[in-house]
Amino acid sequence: MSDTLLVTGAAGHLGRLVLDNLLASGTEPSRIIAVSRDTAKLADYAAKGVQTRKADFEDSASLDAAFAGADRILIISTDALDEAGKRLRQHLAAVAAAKKAGAKHILYTSMPNPETSVIPFAPDHLGTENAIKATGIPYTILRNGWYMENLFLSLPHALSTGQWFTSTGEGRLAHISRADIAAATAAALAATSSESVTYTLTGAKSLNTAEIASLVTTATGKPLQVIQITDEQLAGGLEAAGLPGFMIPVIVSFDTNTREDHISLVTDDAVTLSGKPLTTLSSFLDTNKAALAG
Repeated sequence: MSDTLLVTGAAGHLGRLVLDNLLASGTEPSRIIAVSRDTAKLADYAAKGVQTRKADFEDSASLDAAFAGADRILIISTDALDEAGKRLRQHLAAVAAAKKAGAKHILYTSMPNPETSVIPFAPDHLGTENAIKATGIPYTILRNGWYMENLFLSLPHALSTGQWFTSTGEGRLAHISRADIAAATAAALAATSSESVTYTLTGAKSLNTAEIASLVTTATGKPLQVIQITDEQLAGGLEAAGLPGFMIPVIVSFDTNTREDHISLVTDDAVTLSGKPLTTLSSFLDTNKAALAG
């Protein structure tokens, strides 16, 4: 009998793409368990025969019920960043539920280099990885690189002014599309291997901010000047822009992390898992130039 495959956060952007990849690859819908706080958002998958179950990471009993009978469990990391310790607490509850359910394999979406990263939520990921390893259950850790979609956070405003303020210095990033992350994740979830392994999913080429800006200008036709500033100046600009106080150090840390070379690595793990060529940053920018340029 084939293993049942469970996806948490199934109604989110990544979760839905993982489900789409599983179905497109020919996985029998009845083998898939899609878990969300709001199963109404999964009605289209239920109509295809996917099992949908309701669970909340703040409710251990709901996780126990949702995970029952699942063989391979994908825990997609939550976005609970508004309260210190909340995200890790949620993840540990999911790991405990997976063990209680008798899971054969646990998969988890982490981040590159959580051991050395200066991003404030890196300890959440490292703590979750360690908790999964402590269960003794075979695991697949998917350390997801920086999404191309994250550029939507900064580029529209930068293009509107023609200036991109950053503290990344000469630090480099190998952006990868969410779709490519999802394809690799679905392949890992559907695999039959019981080996414990850690993958780092990145794009094929790392670029610094000036090189990225050049690609943006080519795609949009709009000039974009990169202006390097300090972390403190960046924080001040974010505060002046009205960002929530708890998010400012997080966003600044993204640039610090890049500048200090914690996320410049390039691997072929995503291609190895999915067997598909990766989206290039230039093609992503070209496809999304209208949305980026406003």
